[in-house]
Amino acid sequence: RSSAPSPAAAARPAPREAPRATPSEVPAPAARSPRAPAPASRSTPRSTPAAPAAPAPAAAALPDRDTAVAAPSLVRAAAPPSDASGTAATGPEDRAAIPLVLYAIPAFLGLLLLEWLSFRFRPDDAALGYRGRDTATSLSMGIGNVVINLAWGLVVVAAYVATYQLTPLRIPMDSWWAWALLLVADDLAYYWFHRVHHESRFFWASHVVHHSSQRYNLSTALRQTWTPMTSLPFWLPLLLVGFPPYAVLTMQAVSLLYQFWIHTERIHRLWAPLEWVLNTPSHHRVHHGSNRQYLDRNYGGILIVWDRLFGTFEPERERVRYGLTTNIATSNPVRVAFHEYVALGRDVRAGNSWRTRWHLAFGRPGWTPAVLDPGLSPAGR
Repeated sequence: RSSAPSPAAAARPAPREAPRATPSEVPAPAARSPRAPAPASRSTPRSTPAAPAAPAPAAAALPDRDTAVAAPSLVRAAAPPSDASGTAATGPEDRAAIPLVLYAIPAFLGLLLLEWLSFRFRPDDAALGYRGRDTATSLSMGIGNVVINLAWGLVVVAAYVATYQLTPLRIPMDSWWAWALLLVADDLAYYWFHRVHHESRFFWASHVVHHSSQRYNLSTALRQTWTPMTSLPFWLPLLLVGFPPYAVLTMQAVSLLYQFWIHTERIHRLWAPLEWVLNTPSHHRVHHGSNRQYLDRNYGGILIVWDRLFGTFEPERERVRYGLTTNIATSNPVRVAFHEYVALGRDVRAGNSWRTRWHLAFGRPGWTPAVLDPGLSPAGR
């Protein structure tokens, strides 16, 4: 390196200047030399402090934790693990709910096949088993339900996210107690959803599909409605108290998975303490019964304690007659899906007053005026 010698160096005797140092021999003196560069280097940090801070304003544009469910990838990439109050934000839990039911379909079909084989090789005179057309109808209803929910599920997610954004409440889902609390809350929501769908004809028109089989086996669990829209309002309170949408959707899937195995006659009763707390095959057989004492009983999803608490519990005593009080003579999936809506529309049109029409639509299934209007048929049950 060549540089002009300082005045002090020029005044030194010639013998000290004679040896020329290579760059490798004098790195330190070159870095430490003269005072001239020092003031410039000391002043530089003071003159440009804003440069590294320039990206800071952009952080204000990042989504807050209320949009965690709507834009999970953005939040995972940019949002901090907790909000300003110290409450855990959605963090890794901002993922959309895993489609557990879709993943479980192979298990559903495998267990269904095993149950069919058990009836084939070890028949039980006390159980009805399988019938080809009935099973085909149940599977068709299940496939239709999955397809319809692919579209309707988007509406549900949007409604859940919008509801969740209305409340400042947030329940962090990184603790076991939060999931335990959600299980109880979800099951209570399911109880009232289920009860209303039995006690109001408008809602029953959607749910009647699940009760239309005169058999009771694992295929019956797959006989699901094609009009799931009536269920939406019942879970919105869970969003309002601070459960995130992905957690509510996941717990709904867990409840549905649990309820699959209780649709069987191959299991009689479980250990008494479990029978007292859980919804079991015995309790759910009662729910599917058309016997007079079994109508509108045992609404619980995972837990049976709500029925004991609200007076809708009935133990299994006499043999259950499955199906409806007036069964439909069809295996056509479209008729199974919509037959009660057709009957409901016919009866409402035949009503001779708005009060009668209201009761026919939203009263209990089977309700009729004291004197039947001309052309009015008894509502289906």
